[in-house]
Amino acid sequence: MFFRNLTLFRFPELPRRALSAFDKHLADHRLRPCGPIEMATQGFVSPFGRDSEELTHRVGKNTLFCLGGEDKLLPSSVISEALAVKIGEITEKEARRVSARERKRLKEEVLTDLLPRAFVKPSRTFAWLTEDSGWLVIDTASRKLAEAVVSQLREALGRFPATPMAPSDSPRSLMTDWLVGGKLPSGLGWGDECELRDPVEAGAIVKCRRQDLESDEVREHLKSGKQVFQLGLELDQRMAFVLGEDLTIRKFRFLDVVLDEIGEETSESAQQELDARFALMSLETKRLLEKLDEWFGLPRPDERNSG
Repeated sequence: MFFRNLTLFRFPELPRRALSAFDKHLADHRLRPCGPIEMATQGFVSPFGRDSEELTHRVGKNTLFCLGGEDKLLPSSVISEALAVKIGEITEKEARRVSARERKRLKEEVLTDLLPRAFVKPSRTFAWLTEDSGWLVIDTASRKLAEAVVSQLREALGRFPATPMAPSDSPRSLMTDWLVGGKLPSGLGWGDECELRDPVEAGAIVKCRRQDLESDEVREHLKSGKQVFQLGLELDQRMAFVLGEDLTIRKFRFLDVVLDEIGEETSESAQQELDARFALMSLETKRLLEKLDEWFGLPRPDERNSG
């Protein structure tokens, strides 16, 4: 269990009682199965899988949890076909046109008939929060899905004043300066991909993969005024990732030196393996979070100024 993408939020120091009762709050908002005429449901599930009732897993000040979802798979083409059949039957039997209002009612009848028979697609989104430094890390690159996790936390806890990243220094400008100058902050190394864009609306976009980022080809694009929107990087030769101008981290992975450390340990159960992997991931990723704060200025928000 290693996160592949990181969408980041920060939250102020919460009252101790809010986090001490975290498990109980989540338990009151467990995932329930989709009802016969529901399209989707969301709720918390165990990070250990369906055979466990535990909704969180703690390592020090880090808490791992998981938002589950169930979505009915009902393609619009299936709905349209069933609706067309109903309308065709009425037109043939009664020799009249179906009004817009009746069409809407018939569509609702079709949905009511089809939903109980639709396939259900389960989903799982892992996240973890750091109590001591106020980070919420969600394993997704989708802002919409990340906001759904935050929304469910707010519903479960009553309030959860987490805010998206609001850097004091523009990530786009800073990453462009790194690439133009060919110099990175201490500990960083170049990856092999980037996305460059002309900042004007509908401007040109260049995506480079398996590319030497210090090559003349890349420098020519920068000379023409393009800016860095995504940049492949390595940190301390321990992790690799693609950093976006919104500070979303994609393609996050640990390098061999870290994987070798976890590979040397043997786990007797799935829970012990998750414990070992989460401990390693939270420890290593904290190094990256601290560096992001250092590079871009991402202070923990003050409770008095948070919604």
